[in-house]
Amino acid sequence: MADRVTVIGWDGSPLTAAARSALAAATLVAGAAHHLALPEVPPAAERIRLGSVDLAARRIAGHRGTAVVLADGDPGFFGVVRTLRAPEHGLEVEVVPAVTSVAAAFARAGMPWDDARIVVAHQRTLRRAVNVCRAHPKVAVLTSPGAGPAELALLLDGVHRTFVICEELGTDREQVTVLTSDKAADHAWRDPNVVIVIGGSAGAPPGGWLMGQETPAVRGWALPPDEPTGARGGSGEDRTLRAAQLARLGPRVGDLVWDIGCGSGALSVEAARFGAAVIAVDADPQACARTEAAARRQGVQLQAVRGRAPHVLERLPEPDVVRIGGGGVPVVIACTDRRPERIVAHASTRDEAEAIGAALADGGYTVECALLQSVGLDPDDWSERDRTTVFLLAGRRSTSA
Repeated sequence: MADRVTVIGWDGSPLTAAARSALAAATLVAGAAHHLALPEVPPAAERIRLGSVDLAARRIAGHRGTAVVLADGDPGFFGVVRTLRAPEHGLEVEVVPAVTSVAAAFARAGMPWDDARIVVAHQRTLRRAVNVCRAHPKVAVLTSPGAGPAELALLLDGVHRTFVICEELGTDREQVTVLTSDKAADHAWRDPNVVIVIGGSAGAPPGGWLMGQETPAVRGWALPPDEPTGARGGSGEDRTLRAAQLARLGPRVGDLVWDIGCGSGALSVEAARFGAAVIAVDADPQACARTEAAARRQGVQLQAVRGRAPHVLERLPEPDVVRIGGGGVPVVIACTDRRPERIVAHASTRDEAEAIGAALADGGYTVECALLQSVGLDPDDWSERDRTTVFLLAGRRSTSA
């Protein structure tokens, strides 16, 4: 019974001596159709078309002989190695790597990629992959059938990006196409492909020490008013409230945040600094402009949508978390109908807080309510500079709902 498998990466280049030697001794070879057609595959070897890696691993584990798996690119980079190494298969894995398809795609585009986000898109994760493309200026998407360039473009509706689409890298049918995202849905694309998604403000260049997104230029969060993202204004813009809202929302990479009634844009920008995609909504065009300006100053991506909630929300993509900065119970109900994981809101009076809390509970959310009081003091004489009192309401989607 086989307890060892050699996994060979293939990038279209001639196979290495180690790869040829492993193939020559193979009695079972698994791979895609173009892998199994390679002249180095022994004619007498059993051949398995690689669809489900789990099924192939079980076949390999029960095989009496020497097994080899062929896979595109580097099989240890979002590839088959993780599945083959699962404890239930009991396989020892040896890897002969090749150039990753992501590295090959960026090489074809003539671009560096140490500052890129890399995501895998299949039908289950497509929405989260799109959110990463909304939030970051350079993303490489490893696609799959049903979650390819056309589907990415359709879900990015309203957000302008440039696509570099690399089809069938390393084969005779390789093709690289550059076009804007609004045109990508009009074409049929061949699998496998890698999509490089470029757009928006990239902010400051990375320091060359960290893969992916650079750390924020300004340290901390819930920034004070003297920072570029700091808020000024009414109780809804209070730093203490903003910190509490962000803590309960927990925005993260792959999330889409709705900030309804974005005001100064402080919360929108801070959510984007956590790596989340953000749609900032406000009926006031000046609020939208302030939010976009704050995002540019901080080098983050977001989309500002002018419109009055709840009606404008009908055309927005599904959110993961929502901050409601105004609109009362009708907006709360419209948000609970979309079933985000978490919702936060605030109220100035107890009656308003009770109404919002009831609407969250009726929508299937477990409700937390707190009365926050923030008093600003002058450190010179400890006199009171300002005082804010506000009700914070946070809803967490109930599992039973």
